[in-house]
Amino acid sequence: MSLNNTPSGERLHIGFFGMRNAGKSSVVNAVTNQELSVVSDVLGTTTDPVKKAMELLPLGPVVIIDTPGLDDEGTLGEMRVQKAKEVLAKTDIAILVVDATKGKSNLDKELLSIFKERKLPHIVVYNKTDLITEKSELKENEICVSAHTKENIEKLKELIAKISKLAKTQKPLVSDLLSEGDLVVLVIPIDEAAPKGRLILPQQMVIRDILDHHCMCICTQVEELTETLKSLSKKPKLVITDSQAFGKVAQLTPSDITLTSFSILMARYKGDLKTLINGASQLSRIKDGDKILITEGCTHHRQCNDIGTVKMPAWIESFTNAKPNYTFTSGGTFPDDLSEFKLIVHCGGCMLNEKEMKARMQKSDAQNVPIVNYGVAIAHMHGILKRSLAPFPDILKLL
Repeated sequence: MSLNNTPSGERLHIGFFGMRNAGKSSVVNAVTNQELSVVSDVLGTTTDPVKKAMELLPLGPVVIIDTPGLDDEGTLGEMRVQKAKEVLAKTDIAILVVDATKGKSNLDKELLSIFKERKLPHIVVYNKTDLITEKSELKENEICVSAHTKENIEKLKELIAKISKLAKTQKPLVSDLLSEGDLVVLVIPIDEAAPKGRLILPQQMVIRDILDHHCMCICTQVEELTETLKSLSKKPKLVITDSQAFGKVAQLTPSDITLTSFSILMARYKGDLKTLINGASQLSRIKDGDKILITEGCTHHRQCNDIGTVKMPAWIESFTNAKPNYTFTSGGTFPDDLSEFKLIVHCGGCMLNEKEMKARMQKSDAQNVPIVNYGVAIAHMHGILKRSLAPFPDILKLL
């Protein structure tokens, strides 16, 4: 996967925060060397978070997010501030831009407290230092810059690169379950929901992780799985299937071959697999009229047999013999108040970064609402959750 094609969910997310006219947008433009954000002397020029996926040396692939001023006023201002705060849920590194001619405001200090409370790696950037004669003594991870003259902008980029090591660690997706030379069979259904001319992101990511660690993979569809397994002279170490085909693939895969799903791998990679497994048990307690939130991290054109709005409700009703009420959300929409829901069923989260996926799970936990993802839910409802967790014996002990 080249840097230019790195998906948003795999990029370091850098959020720029601060008061109106502290120069956030000017600093963003100076750091990126692009006119990414509109700049003017008018208070509140940035009205919504501005996101840009790009390459930023010496960091590599990142998502830059410029946010509205946290001191915006009025009803619309409050909405903009809320949007800015929502960005925190997906931010790996926070940059607080302070007007050096004014110093930290109470809102700046409040935001710093939030950074520290969340253990969010952050930098305080004093902008407009070309307009002052005396500079205050700086603490660790603080820097003086001038977006106008470009003073210390390169040093700021180096500082961001330095603390990025605290923000994101490279986690294995599947390679830690394999040894060099192992063979993996990937079952990839091609139906009306499959994107034309390409594979979906979790499939791409698994293939790349397998190849990066000098293992082999064979891709097949459900209908050809039996013949594929018969044709192999070497027993596969692992079969990985799309969640929608879990039931059929479990029947076709011999019991002595380890089986799991792309969605379960993504659950471990992006979130907390143990929490999602605990959430699956809530399915057995669903009753008529209970409210279930089915939510996806991306937006896409809904097919007539869409997994989120069609297949998942059908599986839930067949498993529970109940008729729940459903709420569907997608993309960046995730409710603040989850108290009305008995269960949250989430997609694999491939388009969300780890930070945002975990923030959603933490919000669910804080409100005592169980959460499960597609792969874990489907495996549970098909009675093959234990088998699909065989690669993870430490988690299997919990069942």
